[in-house]
Amino acid sequence: MNGTTQPSSTAEQLTNGHSSNPAGAPTPAPAPAKDDRIRMRSVTLDGLSATERSKVLQRPVLKSDDMISKVKPIVDLVRKDGDKALKELTAKFDKVELDSVVIRPPFFSATSANGVNGDSSSSTSTSYCLDGKTAVSIDPKVREAIDIAYANVKKFHAAQLTAPLSIETMPGVTCQRIAKPISRVGLYVPGGTAILPSTALMLGVPAQVAGCSEIVLATPPRRGNGTVSPEVLYVAHLVGATGIVKAGGAQAIAALAYGTHAVGKVDKIFGPGNQWVTAAKMMVQNDSEANVAIDMPAGPSEVLVIADCDSNPAFVAADLLSQAEHGTDSQVVLVGINLTQEALQRIEDAVDSQAHALPRVDIVRESIGKSLVVNTSSLQEAMRVSNEYAPEHLIVNLDLARYELTSSSLMALVENAGSVFVGPFTPERFVFFSTPWLTQCFTVTNKRWSAR
Repeated sequence: MNGTTQPSSTAEQLTNGHSSNPAGAPTPAPAPAKDDRIRMRSVTLDGLSATERSKVLQRPVLKSDDMISKVKPIVDLVRKDGDKALKELTAKFDKVELDSVVIRPPFFSATSANGVNGDSSSSTSTSYCLDGKTAVSIDPKVREAIDIAYANVKKFHAAQLTAPLSIETMPGVTCQRIAKPISRVGLYVPGGTAILPSTALMLGVPAQVAGCSEIVLATPPRRGNGTVSPEVLYVAHLVGATGIVKAGGAQAIAALAYGTHAVGKVDKIFGPGNQWVTAAKMMVQNDSEANVAIDMPAGPSEVLVIADCDSNPAFVAADLLSQAEHGTDSQVVLVGINLTQEALQRIEDAVDSQAHALPRVDIVRESIGKSLVVNTSSLQEAMRVSNEYAPEHLIVNLDLARYELTSSSLMALVENAGSVFVGPFTPERFVFFSTPWLTQCFTVTNKRWSAR
């Protein structure tokens, strides 16, 4: 994530590291221990007007204009200095000195790494990924899991290919709809705070199935050795990527939009990212000189979980934290159905316990603080709240048999949701890695008519 160094504490700035207690002064009493518990906010919607309900369910406000003004100098620098700017910005933000900003295939080899520069474990591997001339080992079990996910996602997207539509609307007039692949696509794969081969799969596979001739990934290099993660390298191999830009943030978006000496300009940019990435995508889309399209300005990650007293508290907590750990601007919502205070306490205890076990606990602490618990009296009311909120991801962690429902009849109640996971054993994290929940459009629909 692009950002600035955190300032030192006020005490450090005032005392330059020395004690601020004058000689002879009484030692102040210790401050009370800070409550370290991670909590969600409980709200009630009973008796509220539609306007009041909407305000309660409002997402954290993102000031896009402010963010665009922050990314503009970065985008302008890449337009002006190209690869030189990419290297400088990568050194500044990712703490990596790059010799080259782009790597080309091959990204994977199934033979030993003898004769190739490798990391500490790749010399004993029977297969390894390639970052240029550097061999990067990949765990065989991880590779197998990615293979399974790739097959699932590809099967789903291959089924979406449609035949051309041709219809004679009146005698002598024929209208047609023909889908053609976008020639050059740029796929942004976040990697600053987490490795996301799932994103590479969800973007790369439909681009491959659509037949895009150039598939270029952009992802931040890893701190330390400056290589791309082996998981992303392996996905790039599977989807037939033609290149990987070793850069993240606004600078990567600028390189894809305008092109540099090493980075070819693309026609459309896809993929999620933090506020810097989103603002950069919005900026280049509105610049006629860039002549580039984007998929959408993705907002912060979010999930809404519906649960009742019989839901497993550990499962519910894991579902909530799966999105809360994405960023400080993420929001998660728990909608309970007749949750007792004891049941809610068990869920809150599980959230606190699991959150403290995460390496990203500081991110979770801030995002959970902006999140909500809403208790309702029925499944119908819970679905009404979900439809009003329109979550990116909806998890229905219920035993549907208790409600005399099937997954199909439940889906009839869903009006607004980006993706839906039904049942206690459909964790959203698993689906991210193994099934094609995300659908991107990598084709241009050409509509034409002819008269004879």
